[in-house]
Amino acid sequence: MRTTLFKLASASATVALALTLGACSSNAPQSSADENKPAADAGQWPRTVTDDQGQQVEIPAQPKKIVSTTVSTTGTLLAIDAPVVASSTGAVGPETDENGFFSQWSDVASERKVEPIYQVGNFNLESVLAQDPDLIIVSTSGADSELDYVDRLNDIAPTLVVNYGGKDWKELATQLGEATGLEANAENIADEFDQRSKAVKDKLNIPEGTSASIVSYNKGKDSPVGKTSGPHSRLISALGFAVVDPPAEFDTSTQKREDFAFTSYEGLSESATGDATFLISATDKTADAFTADPTLANIPSVKNKNVFPLANSFRLDYYSSNDILDYFESDFPGLNSAK
Repeated sequence: MRTTLFKLASASATVALALTLGACSSNAPQSSADENKPAADAGQWPRTVTDDQGQQVEIPAQPKKIVSTTVSTTGTLLAIDAPVVASSTGAVGPETDENGFFSQWSDVASERKVEPIYQVGNFNLESVLAQDPDLIIVSTSGADSELDYVDRLNDIAPTLVVNYGGKDWKELATQLGEATGLEANAENIADEFDQRSKAVKDKLNIPEGTSASIVSYNKGKDSPVGKTSGPHSRLISALGFAVVDPPAEFDTSTQKREDFAFTSYEGLSESATGDATFLISATDKTADAFTADPTLANIPSVKNKNVFPLANSFRLDYYSSNDILDYFESDFPGLNSAK
């Protein structure tokens, strides 16, 4: 079996369909000496930023106590060294620490003393209020969206609504950097990552025109397939693959998404048509099940044995994206030739 980033129980992959779950990274930025003091130049304050609902959010002073109600965004806040004091959490399991923080950044959260305030699905306004935040982050969609509570959160502190599904983590970092005065930090980690991904692309030397599909596989059920506009596609494309867009006719999503089409099981064979298929939130066991599925026997990646699990990577941030580069740099076995 191919080597994956981590050998984790496949039962927890379902959780990753709704939340970010990833693997430990050695590329975490160093925490600041004072966890409540932003590292970059404060710039001009007050400032007004436009959130992803088109609302103007006035931020009186550079934030020093941020509460993230969207755990899928917490990793990006940590990556730009934002002063996160508290965050919602995922369920405790093999892919999280004892607090429910995602394993790709849980060590950073621990070092910076980030407080777990409530598990996703159990919103607690009092827990947010108790942190006395000066900025609150909310997502537009996903299982960790608290969009229904924005008005009440605005009574506590300026509340910024972000759409993490409609942009990659670098764009999200830029947006959060503007809101926190940490623009330089966001630019630095993006530049560092771009340089690294280019080096990995050069090493891989993927033949031009090689196509790829990105799938979170659920046998017999809807399986999210990566759209070309999504962050996974951007990362895989940056490594030299041409990502195949899944046909809209098989998308069962109830809300508009830019990252994945939740593809019906019946339509999966017509959606995952790339020369290679990358299975996210997957283990070797998942890859074996995918290749053994009789309904997928004739897709190119199965016929040519070019199906690759990418561990737990449903929602990408700085940390999990670097984990994927680790995989391609050290563990990717290469492509088999077409039969």
